[in-house]
Parts: sequence; C-alpha cells; structure tokens
Amino acid sequence: MKKANYQLPLIAKQLQRAKRVVRITNCQLRRKSGGGFTLIEVLVYIGVLGIILTAVFSLLITSNRSNIKAKVMRETQEDASRAMDIMVREIKEAKSVYTPTSDFDITTDPVQLSLETINYLPTDEEVAYIDFFLCGPSLCFKKEPQTLGAVQPPVSITKDNVEVNNLVFTRIVSGDSTSVQIELGMNYKNPSNRPEYQATVNLTYTASLRSY
Repeated sequence: MKKANYQLPLIAKQLQRAKRVVRITNCQLRRKSGGGFTLIEVLVYIGVLGIILTAVFSLLITSNRSNIKAKVMRETQEDASRAMDIMVREIKEAKSVYTPTSDFDITTDPVQLSLETINYLPTDEEVAYIDFFLCGPSLCFKKEPQTLGAVQPPVSITKDNVEVNNLVFTRIVSGDSTSVQIELGMNYKNPSNRPEYQATVNLTYTASLRSY
C-alpha cells in the first residue's frame, strides 16, 4: 500500500504534463486551421505563380517559333535544291541552247532557258525542246515537241508555299563547249510578314551541255 501511495503523485504529474501537451497541440491546430492565409500571402502566391506561368509560356512560344523557323528554312532549301537539280540534269543531257538566254528583268522580260534535247521525244521525232521560265512566282517546266499541236502545258517544279525572287540564266561558250550558269533565289511565302516564316535561299550552279 505504501508503494502504491508513493506512485500516485508521479502518475498525477504525468497526467498534468500530458494535458498541457494536448492543450498546446490543440491550440496550434486551431491557429493553423482557423486562421487561413493572409491577403499578403495570397498576393505573394499569385505573383509567384504568375511569374512561373509567364516564363513557361514564353519558353513554349520561343520553342514553337524556333521549330517553325527551322521547318520553313528546311522546306525552302529543299525546294530550291530540287528545282536546281532538275534544271542541271536537263542542261547536262541537252544538245544545245537554241535561243539566246535573257538577263533577269522581272518587270519587262520573261526569264527563259530553252534547250534542244533527245529526251521526251514524240513518236517519229528525233529532237524535242524543253523550256524553263517563270510563271508568276513559280518556276515552270514545259515540253515542246516538234509535232504540231503536241505542246505540253507548263508544269510548276516549285511548291505553292515558296516563290522565286531571282532567276538568271547566263550562257557561257568556250570553244566547242557550252555551259549555262543558273542563279536561283527563292523565298518562303509570308503574306503576314511574321519573322518565323522568313526564309531566303540563293543558289548558283554552272552546268555544261553534253557533247554529242
């Protein structure tokens, strides 16, 4: 009995200590749950969130514009290279340039290169003619067989999303050798004048006619 009586004060002290801890914890919980956020805290959170969202959107817009710029430049380069390859191939396989090559003057004279070739021969013919010239903003190719009424309509060899801004054919004669220098400039069509859609490609190539 004496031992039990001795432990009662210790148990009472521990109970009082536990009650104080519970009261402190409850007070802290009420302060956290009942007080909420202050107006300054809300404004700070909104400001930080706005800065983060602005940075993210700016990064996305810049990335999207860079991707468009790269795509536009690639398409312009590919189309200009393809058009140049077609002209060079036809020049190398041609027999002669059968009309004088004009200098580039977009305001007055059409730009045209006419070649005599053995490609695209109609039935019972030994020679055919092909032309490269501007038709509006496009570079066109046309076959002209000798047979009356067999002229083929011109075909654009450049895509609709690009335009030719410069085309110069220069005929070069050295002894028995004839060459044609081609200067080709091409833009990506950009009616809205947006920076990411601006692309220009300029190519120059000299091709010699085949010796038959």
